[in-house]
Amino acid sequence: GLGGTTIPPLLNSTSNNLYLSFSSDISVSAAGFHLEYTAIGLESCPEPQTPNYGLRQGDRFMVGDVVQFSCEQGYSLQGNAHITCMPGPVRRWNYPVPLCLAQCGRSMTDVSGVILSPGYPGNYPSGLDCTWTVNLPVGFGIHLQFLNFSTEAIHDYLEIRSGSLETGSVIDRFSGPVIPKALFSTTHQTSFFFHSDYSQNKPGFHITYQAYQLQSCPDPRPFRNGNVIGTDFSVGMTVSFECQPGYSLIGETSLTCLHGISRNWNHPLPRCEALCGGNITSLNGTIYSPGHPEEYPNFQDCVWSVRVPPGHGIYINFTVLNTEPIYDYITVWDGPDQSSPQIGQFSGNTALESVYSTSNIILIKFHSDFSGAGFFVLSYHGKNNPTPLQLV
Repeated sequence: GLGGTTIPPLLNSTSNNLYLSFSSDISVSAAGFHLEYTAIGLESCPEPQTPNYGLRQGDRFMVGDVVQFSCEQGYSLQGNAHITCMPGPVRRWNYPVPLCLAQCGRSMTDVSGVILSPGYPGNYPSGLDCTWTVNLPVGFGIHLQFLNFSTEAIHDYLEIRSGSLETGSVIDRFSGPVIPKALFSTTHQTSFFFHSDYSQNKPGFHITYQAYQLQSCPDPRPFRNGNVIGTDFSVGMTVSFECQPGYSLIGETSLTCLHGISRNWNHPLPRCEALCGGNITSLNGTIYSPGHPEEYPNFQDCVWSVRVPPGHGIYINFTVLNTEPIYDYITVWDGPDQSSPQIGQFSGNTALESVYSTSNIILIKFHSDFSGAGFFVLSYHGKNNPTPLQLV
């Protein structure tokens, strides 16, 4: 602070802002002060160097100016990405210029990138175990190109895995002075593991990658006698399958499109088949001859049990009947087994009226002998039994 009657010497500020504060107490007044100021140009901070393998943004270096740094692909910034020119008697930046270094491993999510051995283009250090991972959205793989490769043969190596380092399958392992050919990773995650031992350090490797979209799995449509639920057949997607009434699903009800060199589903495509017999509990439905819509095979003995809720009878209607007369036939019993009353035996291609059961359970048996063939379609529906008249 300044006070008294002595005129202060000339003062220079080193900032573009100057703050003056005057205080007086309750006693003794004086003439006060008269000062003048003149703006003078300040020296700029020294021009910061651009880091090797880096970029600099900002070309003003006066007090308060900010310069920003970034690195080329494959290099990581070590230090501060922003530096500011500081006020003071000596112009200086608040932080040193950062470095751009190729580091031991990193995680990447960009659709293209660069993977460099630590210290590249200088020799990599000894005793390294480095892991790089490229993580992309499901449905993408990467195309890898080796621009440079040189390691100590056998002892220093780069291993590339399709998937994570822990569970992924090895695509290949590279070592020595030969630059590998381009290759593809067909999963959305790719891992790179580099190991160097205690001797003979080399320049290492410079690899670029570019994402590409994987092809879809084969279209499972048309799905005979059934429906496909879902229309996206790309990698990682799941579709499910259902059969039309009267048909049974053979195989997996849902499939997922796998990664891999060739696009394929994780299980064989299922199919919907008319089976030889079964237990049916829906209130209405359809029974097809075995193998329908193809002709049924010889030597079949198929038994269907149809059960509807108690208090219902069952209407049976032959929508289609075309069997070898007499020798291939359908028998229907009004009850749960073959000792129940027989409703009828049906064969040939005679058009039939509906038949009706009094029981809520019927048994249907189809028999085919060693020759002849054909097919049938039988539909049924449960219907409330009429309430019996009460005798008085």
